[in-house]
Amino acid sequence: MSLTPNPNVPSEPPVVEAAYLPRWVILLFVIAFALVGYLFYANYTERQSARAIQDAADKKTQALGEEVDKTNARIADLKGQLDVTSQKLGLTQDELARARGLAQSIRKDQQQSDQQLRQQIGAVQADTTTKFGQVTTELSGTQSDVAATKADLESTKSKLQSTVGDLGVQSGLIARNHDEVEELRRLGERDIFEFSLTKEKKPQHVGPIQVVLRKTDPKHYRYTMDVVADDKNIEKKDKTVGEPVQFYVRGARAPYEIVVFDITKKDAKGYLSTPKSASSAPPAEKASTPPGY
Repeated sequence: MSLTPNPNVPSEPPVVEAAYLPRWVILLFVIAFALVGYLFYANYTERQSARAIQDAADKKTQALGEEVDKTNARIADLKGQLDVTSQKLGLTQDELARARGLAQSIRKDQQQSDQQLRQQIGAVQADTTTKFGQVTTELSGTQSDVAATKADLESTKSKLQSTVGDLGVQSGLIARNHDEVEELRRLGERDIFEFSLTKEKKPQHVGPIQVVLRKTDPKHYRYTMDVVADDKNIEKKDKTVGEPVQFYVRGARAPYEIVVFDITKKDAKGYLSTPKSASSAPPAEKASTPPGY
């Protein structure tokens, strides 16, 4: 049984399948477009750079042209000055000749002065050599005197003795008589104050200190004394002749030393030895009389 189409029912349009491009073709178009854009940009940048370089070259060329113009102007000025100077020199040839003659005369005078100066220098050198010889001779004599003095001092030191004082401190050189005291003074290592004490109740000044001689024993070469220093009384009892009697004074790093080298029943002779500049210390004038007197 065949079916006849109904003319009242609309028929469906035929379906037409749409054609489409593959994705890789689209991607290829995008890449090509980007590449073309990049080329346009690179070309534009290169043209801009070339234009900047051209502008800079034009500016340098213009500056060089200006410098060339200035140089040409200066050359023209110098040429004009040279021409004027040449004209002036042409008018003063006589003066130039006179100047040359004067220069030759001055040169001759200078040569004569140089010769005289050489002669004077030679005379001074000869005089200096003579005086130098005299000074050398005097210096040799002075060195001989120094050597003799040094030998004399060494001989003096060998004569003098050194020992330990009553405080156990190593003493300096010890003098045993007046002559050796003078030798100590000449050495100059310490300040020396020679004394001759008598047995008295009142203190006697010896350099920057005061001393009271209380007792002497010539038979046994012993003595007793009081030392007054820094408002203090220091008793030195039964000391031996030739023994360094030591004591400290305020401000002195090394001890003071008293050495008695001769005693009798009534007096004692010796010396006080102090560190250098200790003699400037004021004497103890206000010290009281030691007890027992």
